[in-house]
Amino acid sequence: MKIRHTALALSAAALASSAMSQSSTATYSLTFEATWTNSNHPGAYPNNAHFSQLVGTTHNDEVTFWEPGGIATAGIEQVAETGATSRFRIEINDAISAGTAHEIILGAAINSPGSTTLEFDVPSDKPLFTLITMIAPSPDWFVGTHGLSLRDSAGEWIDEIVVDLEAYDAGTEDGSNFSTSNPATIPAEPISDFSTTPPFAGLPELGTYTLTLLSVDTCLADVNSDGSLTPTDFTAWIDAFNSSLPGCDQNGDGSCTPTDFTAWINNFNAGC
Repeated sequence: MKIRHTALALSAAALASSAMSQSSTATYSLTFEATWTNSNHPGAYPNNAHFSQLVGTTHNDEVTFWEPGGIATAGIEQVAETGATSRFRIEINDAISAGTAHEIILGAAINSPGSTTLEFDVPSDKPLFTLITMIAPSPDWFVGTHGLSLRDSAGEWIDEIVVDLEAYDAGTEDGSNFSTSNPATIPAEPISDFSTTPPFAGLPELGTYTLTLLSVDTCLADVNSDGSLTPTDFTAWIDAFNSSLPGCDQNGDGSCTPTDFTAWINNFNAGC
C-alpha cells in the first residue's frame, strides 16, 4: 500500500492554532478507481473481474481491524473470501459501542475497470481510516487500507490522500488462482502483502483510493476535544483563558478576553 498526500500549508501562526486544539468533524469524499484490467494485468485478469462492496469505518488507535502480519478476524475473512460484509459490520458496530469507531462506511461493488464515489464524516477523535474490498473472484484476496490517519502531525485535516492499492492475502483459504472454492487454511496464516506473489508479481497496483477533504465543521465549545459537550469543557475553557490558548477565543475576534466566556456559553447551548 503506497500513500501520497497533500497537506494544508502551515505557517508558524497556523501551527499554534492547530485544529488539534479544537474538536471538529471533517467530511471527505472517497473515489475508488479500479484499474485491474487485462492489459494492465496480463495473466492475472479472470472473467467477471470485480470488487465487492466497500466496507470500513473511521476509528481511533484503540482498535485495529486488520493489519499485515495479523490474523484475519471473522469479518475480514468473510469479506476476503466471499465479499459479504455482515460479520465485519458486527465487528465495527462492537467498536462503535465501545466508543473506538465512528460509523460504518459502505460503498458499491464495481466491475473492474470502473469507479465509485462516496462521502463520509470523520470526527477529530476518530481520524483513522480503514476500508477493504474483495478481489473477486479469488480465494481470500483483497485490497484496502488500515489505520490511515486523515490528520497530519500538526492535527490539520489532510487535503488529499491517494492510496495505491496492492493485493493482500487474508491467510484464511488455500488457492493460487482465481477460484472461490478452496479448502480453508488451517491454521490461518498472517495477512500478507500479495503484490509480489503470482499471479500479481511484477504487475501494477489494482487501483487507487483518493480521499478528498470537502469541509470541516469546528465545535468551538468542545474545548477539551473529547468529542462531547460537558461541564468539563468549562474547566478547559478557564485553562485556555488563563494560558491564552486558542480554545479561549470563542467569538472569533482573534483575542482572548472575558467576552469569550459569554460566547462559550452561547456555543455550548447551541450544541455541535
